[in-house]
Amino acid sequence: MRKKLEEYSIGQLSKHANVKVPTIRYYEQIGLLEEPWRTEGGQRRYDQDALNRLDMIVHARDLGFSIDAIREFIRLAGHPDAPCEDLDQITEHHLNDVTQRIQKLERLKAELQSMLNNCQHGTIEKCRILEVLSDHNNCQTEH
Repeated sequence: MRKKLEEYSIGQLSKHANVKVPTIRYYEQIGLLEEPWRTEGGQRRYDQDALNRLDMIVHARDLGFSIDAIREFIRLAGHPDAPCEDLDQITEHHLNDVTQRIQKLERLKAELQSMLNNCQHGTIEKCRILEVLSDHNNCQTEH
């Protein structure tokens, strides 16, 4: 006898993937998840493949990939024998973006630290933090 695939309601899928139901509906709406089959009562039913795809989408979003990048990952996943150069390029591009954001955040961190270090912690009237916020020329770094 053939084993029946496990099926999930949208609520069960939500719990398994740790995402909210509206997020699942949104991913269906924009084509990242296929529209599930429905029971006679109209209840959505998802299979293990849908859960696997949703897990991949959620993980990719957690890593900061854009919806377009995820859409491309899904498209490329449909060609298992193709080389993964395109996936490498998407990931490398994202890594470069993350690296640039980290560098910007490091500059921002240095500026905030400088503001605190140069503050005399006296009165608001002579507050270095307000001086810097009022005039970008007072900044130590370009952020």
